[in-house]
Amino acid sequence: MRPSSTPAPDIVSNSEWDTVRTLFPYLMEFKGRVVLAMTMLVLAKLANVAVPLVLKEIVDAMNKPKAMLMVPVFLVVGYGLLRLFSTLFGELRDAVFAKVTQRAIRRVALKLFVHLHNLSLRFHLERQTGGVSRDIERGTKGISFLLNFMLFNILPTLLEIGLVAAILFSKYSPWFAVITFATLVVYIIFTLFITEWRMVFRRTMNDMDSKANTRAIDSLLNYETVKYFGNEGYEARRYDEHLGSWETAAVRNQTSLAALNSGQSVIIAIGVTALMLLAADGVVKGTMTLGDLVLVNVFMLQLYMPLHFLGFVYREIKHSLADMEKMFRLLGEHREIEDAQDAVTLKVDRAAVRFDQVAFCYDPDRQILFDVSFDIPAGHTIAVVGASGAGKSTLSRLLFRFYDVNSGRILIDGQDIRKVTQASLRAAIGIVPQDTVLFNDNIYYNIAYGCPDATREEVLQAARSAHIHTFIESLPQGYDTMVGERGLKLSGGEKQRVAIARAILKNPAILIFDEATSALDSKSEKAIQDELRNVARDRTTLVIAHRLSTIVDAQQILVMDKGCIVERGTHRELLAQQGVYAQMWSLQQQEDS
Repeated sequence: MRPSSTPAPDIVSNSEWDTVRTLFPYLMEFKGRVVLAMTMLVLAKLANVAVPLVLKEIVDAMNKPKAMLMVPVFLVVGYGLLRLFSTLFGELRDAVFAKVTQRAIRRVALKLFVHLHNLSLRFHLERQTGGVSRDIERGTKGISFLLNFMLFNILPTLLEIGLVAAILFSKYSPWFAVITFATLVVYIIFTLFITEWRMVFRRTMNDMDSKANTRAIDSLLNYETVKYFGNEGYEARRYDEHLGSWETAAVRNQTSLAALNSGQSVIIAIGVTALMLLAADGVVKGTMTLGDLVLVNVFMLQLYMPLHFLGFVYREIKHSLADMEKMFRLLGEHREIEDAQDAVTLKVDRAAVRFDQVAFCYDPDRQILFDVSFDIPAGHTIAVVGASGAGKSTLSRLLFRFYDVNSGRILIDGQDIRKVTQASLRAAIGIVPQDTVLFNDNIYYNIAYGCPDATREEVLQAARSAHIHTFIESLPQGYDTMVGERGLKLSGGEKQRVAIARAILKNPAILIFDEATSALDSKSEKAIQDELRNVARDRTTLVIAHRLSTIVDAQQILVMDKGCIVERGTHRELLAQQGVYAQMWSLQQQEDS
């Protein structure tokens, strides 16, 4: 695409202004620092503009006949001081503003972190961790660049250009100001057109970078699977495909940058040459002194760098806005599950649970639950069994309100869970999930996560109750043993016992065991089953089970098939019915024999 075919760009689009506006509140948190930094900025630029004026006086003084020559000591000292102040005020400005920038990054990063945790389970099941992490990393860096360069480079550069143009216009021929402004206008128009054209390469680079990072993170998290199938080469090729696309975009980005810089240099060179010719002509004609020629030359040199830098800063600001675009898009992500405006704290008295004609689907074309109704009386244990895909685990997700039911309602002590706060709801429920994922920290941290304020003795007691204390004590580092990424250093059974200890420590009124002993061997399962019964004794408990032997003591067993409850009753009653449950029991008895 030729630059001339690109439509005239806005310096900053509406969406980019929205991004910039979101940063204003963070600036206002430190109004005093912002004002002081801006004062330092103005002083630095005034000192910088005064330097050529003093230099002109020095040159004119030194250009007198030898008999009249005197060294203008005070001018030389003033020249040195102005040089110092132009740098010193700039450094002081950066020091004063540092807290504003870093606090803004901290606030935005925290806000995004909290927002991501508030998004629905659906979002997190669909997100790509590597890409999201890279978008956040680039976005936070973009905030720092945007705040510093918009305030401390764009504004002072424009201020300096204005001061120089005013001096040239007032002291010399209007043509000096005309040439200066003409050069600026051509430079800015050229920079805007080419930069907008180049933005497509930057966005492509970002997309490919995120995809490559997603591919790498996903592959590394599944390291064992890659090794099982010997697919290292396959993974490398897939990763390199994204890197190849990134490389192509990066090359185009770099070559177009070279074209932009070359064009800017040509424009500046023409402008500076025209001004110097005009100044030299003035000296020859006697309308300007040698000091005036030096003044114009130094002004042009001082403008030359800011102009080049202005082009660089504009490009980088556009790049920063592009980098921040995806991060702020995450902040704009809709929260599927939100507390009602009049939501109240859940009041748990007896902790009785009721599913009342609940229907649910993850996608409109795939319904999971159909008119599901059952009660879990206070202190009772209800078990749910059925084939994979019957909708068992969906019950626990709905009870935690990771999703809202499509119709019907779920009640706890007669309170619709959609009308209470999510925090109070989840505080009342504990779960031992089928797939236990641990934090990459030590065992103590992962157990204590159930109640971060618990004492060490309470954590150890929870571990004893989960029959994992002895195992932990046998490890060289005991409770300080690191569990690795997602807990991969522990076996499936060990991870599940940590999850059981964590749930015990939370001490919730309602417990959910989602295949809680599926990763345990028969001996460990029998050892922990009694403890699970003790833990559940005074609590309302929902057990989602695959092994029927683990739920024979449940007060009621629900048999689900294709999203419906097809049978319900005690273990003995269901066996007597000779239905689905009896068939499942018979098959498992044959497998165990």
